[in-house]
Amino acid sequence: MSKTPFITKEKAEEIINKYPTPFHIYDEKGIRENARRLKEAFAWNKGFKEYFAVKATPNPTILKILKEEGCGTDCSSFAELLMSKKCGFVNPEIMFSSNDTPEEEFKYASEIGAIINLDDITHIDMLEKVCGIPETICCRYNPGGTFSISTDIMDNPGDAKYGMTREQISKAFIRLKELGANNFGIHSFLASNTVSNEYYPTLARILFKLAVELKEETGVHIGFINLSGGVGVPYTPDKEPNDIYVIGQGVKKAFEEILVPAGMGDVSIFTELGRFMLAPYGHLVTTVVHEKHIYKEYIGVDACAANLMRPAMYGAYHHITVLGKENEPCDHVYDVTGSLCENNDKFAIDRKLPKIDIGDIIVIHDAGAHGFAMGYNYNGRLRSAELLLREDGSVAEIRRAETVEDYFATLDNYWNVID
Repeated sequence: MSKTPFITKEKAEEIINKYPTPFHIYDEKGIRENARRLKEAFAWNKGFKEYFAVKATPNPTILKILKEEGCGTDCSSFAELLMSKKCGFVNPEIMFSSNDTPEEEFKYASEIGAIINLDDITHIDMLEKVCGIPETICCRYNPGGTFSISTDIMDNPGDAKYGMTREQISKAFIRLKELGANNFGIHSFLASNTVSNEYYPTLARILFKLAVELKEETGVHIGFINLSGGVGVPYTPDKEPNDIYVIGQGVKKAFEEILVPAGMGDVSIFTELGRFMLAPYGHLVTTVVHEKHIYKEYIGVDACAANLMRPAMYGAYHHITVLGKENEPCDHVYDVTGSLCENNDKFAIDRKLPKIDIGDIIVIHDAGAHGFAMGYNYNGRLRSAELLLREDGSVAEIRRAETVEDYFATLDNYWNVID
């Protein structure tokens, strides 16, 4: 099985004439259509809002596209808050979900009117001290133990550093109410990159039941429930993608069975998706520059883990297309590598691919989220450019490639260092 790139070999060659590889490229049409599907799937909820996880793809052009499609942003740092503000997101269009949070970040989030999502009960005192308790506040919940769907264990929240215990979140709501908060939200993230239409509905039932209990225990008004992220994408071509319409209906069923009978039918549903929103609509495009024949067959490309670290960091699978050879038999087995001085700098291991030649252009799929964003400068490698394939077929550079001057710019008297 295979995946189909959103650029052809001819288009890639045209782009490379102006913007050399490696580069990340995003598909504006795909991004917009996906955002509209999500919005339509949850249109049954009057207050529904998607808060795009900025950490997934922190590029202002991408954020502005999503803003035009009605999305807000989810931020976890000062830089992400500032980027959101600069892109025109205002007040409750920004959610601040951080952990181990510095005082100055709480203060700035408060100044720009972001909805603050507290990760821990001990943060209440810090928040009160640095900026006061806002009227609208959210708390993150961690149920502990393992999280399962049917008989499948999806993740282990008990080992996660995020969120409050059941007892803590109740105490936090009472304390925050005493300090002036009057509109509360609940947030939780229990599993990452699920390719299951059951994840959101299962999580929703947990949080909806918790909301009813907390309302009865504390008397607070719960205005919204944030299902966070976790809805993933099929990195391997053999998996069926999530159906966001089925997911939306599953959450609706839980909403009508749990919240509506409890008199909480006015609760808004928020999502906080990153991977689902962007991953399939981004490619890392790279050129084959070397081949090596020793104990294994190696193909060396001009990208490396500094451009996409997920395979090196997690052993994650990313599908590969050799442009122009889509219909050739995959009768060769290669490790596809970058140039870092680390043996895990491999985009594929023992991957069946068509015969690859030096100069071939390779597309690495599903790199639109947690791709460029996780880049780094190990070995002095530089971050690549980000491009946007616009709906009219034109291509815009939305972030230039780093230069060696950028690499040395934070050093004092850096020219003296390299002269």
